[in-house]
Amino acid sequence: MEKMKARNMSPVVLAYMGDTVYESFVREYLINKNNICRVNDLHKNAVKFVKAKSQAKAVLSLEEELSDEENYIVKRGRNQKSNKVPKNADTTEYRYATGFEALVGYLHLIKEQDRVNYIMSKAIEIIEGEI
Repeated sequence: MEKMKARNMSPVVLAYMGDTVYESFVREYLINKNNICRVNDLHKNAVKFVKAKSQAKAVLSLEEELSDEENYIVKRGRNQKSNKVPKNADTTEYRYATGFEALVGYLHLIKEQDRVNYIMSKAIEIIEGEI
């Protein structure tokens, strides 16, 4: 997809894409890292990485490493109004998590796979430092 088309997409659509890309990355990471065979255990571990608080921490920690374009996408996602906030997250965390997911979705859609992998790997590293 061309950059301008992806750049102008709704941040919610970008976050929708980013959510699935990131969650898939986390699942594969956990399977490879732990050799966990029980799905319930995998799920419990995955939640630590995909919850809003963790994603917010990751994107805030990565802020200085992001390009102007990437920061723009994060801010669009963060500023997107939402009537639903999960019960386990506060509004600010949820908004930053949406920004993180929008960034992942944007980079995925414009086929910047190396950058997607870098950002998600760094996020995992940051989150693991918090667990």
